[in-house]
Amino acid sequence: MSEQRLAVRKTYKLYVGGAFPRSESGRSYAVTSAQGDHLGNASMASRKDARDAVVAARAAFGGWSGRTAYNRGQILYRVAEMMEGRRAQFAADIIAADGVGRAKAETLVSAAIDRWVYHAGWADKFQQVIGGTNPVSGPYSNQSAPEPTGVVAVIAPQDAPLLGLVSVIAPVIATGNTAVVVASERAPLPAVSLAEALATSDLPGGVVNILTGRTAELAPPLAAHADVNALDLTGAGDLAAELESSAATTLKRVLRPTDGTDWLADPGIGRLKPFLEIKTVWHPVGI
Repeated sequence: MSEQRLAVRKTYKLYVGGAFPRSESGRSYAVTSAQGDHLGNASMASRKDARDAVVAARAAFGGWSGRTAYNRGQILYRVAEMMEGRRAQFAADIIAADGVGRAKAETLVSAAIDRWVYHAGWADKFQQVIGGTNPVSGPYSNQSAPEPTGVVAVIAPQDAPLLGLVSVIAPVIATGNTAVVVASERAPLPAVSLAEALATSDLPGGVVNILTGRTAELAPPLAAHADVNALDLTGAGDLAAELESSAATTLKRVLRPTDGTDWLADPGIGRLKPFLEIKTVWHPVGI
């Protein structure tokens, strides 16, 4: 008679600077399925963890923004490859989190993988679409070029823990920014699985940092942080107005949340634009 095997109880860690540290506070919280079953424990990040993530993102910004756009696209495509190899894990995470059927979960996983491929393709093309030569009257030329704004704090959507998560991260890093992401508080496990895929891809440590825990605890210090250049409030909910007000004190770029986002729809380039600065160069020409 075979012995009954005990399940391996998991306490999932944060993803900061390419490593998987525990929260400095030592706290964690229980993660349950849509049916209320215990799935594991997720680290409850603190304000100190949020500050550490900003430090890691700032340290990675120079190297990441300095890479060629083509190379960034290759790396985003590599993330898609790593997710493709973990399809079963991501599908199981979605089924557990949202209680959907396997067919629906597979559709969402495919869309998330395709979203990486989509933004990998845009990585070396958005400059030509958003920037360009400006018509001027005079003996000079005038050209505008988009550049990354810096460190972006992203409040991930609560109701789309994988596809929504990928949809807000991919455009931020495709344009050369680095990110500090507050994962869905309700369903953090897809974000943890994504962190594992990122860690085994070619993405440099610190380009994406993922925090799990209480949104109400992590979002305010990120909104007020002087070394955060922009703020994506997609998953902020009722906190959005307060966070936007706080972000104004340090002149951050802010992407406001929109109601009823269809994450399966064509993303376009709307999320590529908010976290770019436009540099315009004037140059004299001979007459």
